[in-house]
Amino acid sequence: MARTNLNATRVKPEVSELLHLRVLRSERISPHFQRVTFGEQDAGRFRPMGFDQWFRLFIPVADDSLGKLPDRLNTLAYLRFLTIAKSSRPVLRNYTVRGYRNEPGNGPELDVDFVIHGTAGDPGAGPAATWAQTCRPGDSVAILDEGIGFNPPAPVDQVRLVADESALPAVAGVLASLPPDTRGHAVIEVPAEADRQPLSAPAGVEVRWLVRGDRPGVPGTLALAAARDLPAADSPYYGWVAGEQALATGLRRHWVSTGVPRENIMFCGYWRAARTRVSAA
Repeated sequence: MARTNLNATRVKPEVSELLHLRVLRSERISPHFQRVTFGEQDAGRFRPMGFDQWFRLFIPVADDSLGKLPDRLNTLAYLRFLTIAKSSRPVLRNYTVRGYRNEPGNGPELDVDFVIHGTAGDPGAGPAATWAQTCRPGDSVAILDEGIGFNPPAPVDQVRLVADESALPAVAGVLASLPPDTRGHAVIEVPAEADRQPLSAPAGVEVRWLVRGDRPGVPGTLALAAARDLPAADSPYYGWVAGEQALATGLRRHWVSTGVPRENIMFCGYWRAARTRVSAA
């Protein structure tokens, strides 16, 4: 199970309700990212909060998949969700808002970036990534807004943001939402040079991209090493790290060891890489 202190730090939305949306378009924006844009139906009731706003995404697998979903996903509601027959139980995953627009004449639109490894149907692609590559305009989904995790306990003028590709949408949202006088560093690891994205960030925040390429090892390893090597800060900062579990927990451990208060850290293991077991000869 991925480790995190997200539930202890997050800012919940004022209203939690199930929203039904439709796919407006889907496009491959880089070798490892597919962007799906949602809108229509209940999109007008979505309330953007900025930063790393995330939500539960329900992807239907049958015509009746979205008919009996909860308005919130506490422990009891999740247990009830699991009682839905597998033939109709929707795929449930967590995703971050990559972009939000509400332009006159077009209605609200929500961009969601899916990390893609392999083509649709490959064993390692995963059901959500496969769906993102094969969905069509008009396809239905449902979402439950869960709020934001970036939540400093007191005002700070410095940040350290660290992410692998799975958390790129989240760190992009944080950077775009920071006050313009914020200083600090953002370290982002991606699989390929072409996966770098244009980001909006305060001038005082240095954004460093790390391209993994064909290097062996677990994603996030480069980001963890680079974040550990950042120079000492000249004032207190808020540390935010998300991605593969070893990246999140390893950097949290490092920050605490260097004196960063635990309440000044948000860490979240979005996923866990399979570990290879080495047998004795």
